[in-house]
Amino acid sequence: MLGLGKFDHHFSTSANAGPLPQANAVGRFGSIGWGDAVKLMLKVEPDDGRIAQARFQAFGCSSAIAASAALTDMITGKTIDEASGISAAAIADYLGDLPRERMYCAVMTFEALQQAIGSFRGKAAVAEADAPPVCKCLGVGQMMIERTIRFNRLTSLDDVTAYTKAAGSCSTCFKQIESLLARVNAEMVEDGLIPAEDAYRIGSAMPRATELKPHGAPAPAANIFAAKATPAHLRPIAKAAPRPATPPAGLVDAPPQEALIAEAVEELRPHLQRDGGDCEFVSLDGNIVYVRLSGNCVGCQLSSVTLSGVQAKLVEKFGRPLRVVPVS
Repeated sequence: MLGLGKFDHHFSTSANAGPLPQANAVGRFGSIGWGDAVKLMLKVEPDDGRIAQARFQAFGCSSAIAASAALTDMITGKTIDEASGISAAAIADYLGDLPRERMYCAVMTFEALQQAIGSFRGKAAVAEADAPPVCKCLGVGQMMIERTIRFNRLTSLDDVTAYTKAAGSCSTCFKQIESLLARVNAEMVEDGLIPAEDAYRIGSAMPRATELKPHGAPAPAANIFAAKATPAHLRPIAKAAPRPATPPAGLVDAPPQEALIAEAVEELRPHLQRDGGDCEFVSLDGNIVYVRLSGNCVGCQLSSVTLSGVQAKLVEKFGRPLRVVPVS
């Protein structure tokens, strides 16, 4: 298969989705907060280091699932040493038509593969959690950004966002990402990886929208009555307190717990809607949360990963066991 057909094949028909109980190499990357997550499980033959079986579990858009499925096909039958040479660009090329704005999905599966290989070789996962993330909105760390820039030879800020999501939300980390890209590109020029004329330089890109917004509190308005007491007939009439906003339909009489769960589900909806899917809160019965899936989220593959992601988000938020069940 070529082009979009190959993408659809890995998205909809992969036999490698699901757990692998006998795995002896496991790698994870991403999170619900990042918007996408993948767990890669490998069964590696101990005598020759050959990958006998590879499976994955993924949460996120169709590209995340397709990239994870493609990687399992690519590495099955290869040795660990051969698999370690596979790049994010190779995963994207194997898919045939991964959109540029979804390149971070190939990077995510690449990172999961590196973690799995490290676990098989007895190496501890790289401890990046101790350092504060550069992109706080999406939790993207400096080491991941540097690796991605270098391995994929990125030279523009738009590419950095497409491959890592960094600065893709509020853009307050724009200057940090810009400085990081310029520094790593300068090192790449010294190492002969890119020509000097291709290297990014500070100021080459227009600041993103949030960088152009004025900061700080506005100056207080002048008070013409500051010098003396204001006569009673000139004092402003106190405004009535604003009426509370009308609750969403279906939650008028809902208890606070249901409203909070509905709010948590709403936080996940944009990640699903961008690929034509959706998930909405229906009701709560004890510890069972009923939701309605629609669009691309309906189907054996997407429904399972979506429900798992929603459930993980709710358990993390409320600190108690909750079960998410779909209704028609």
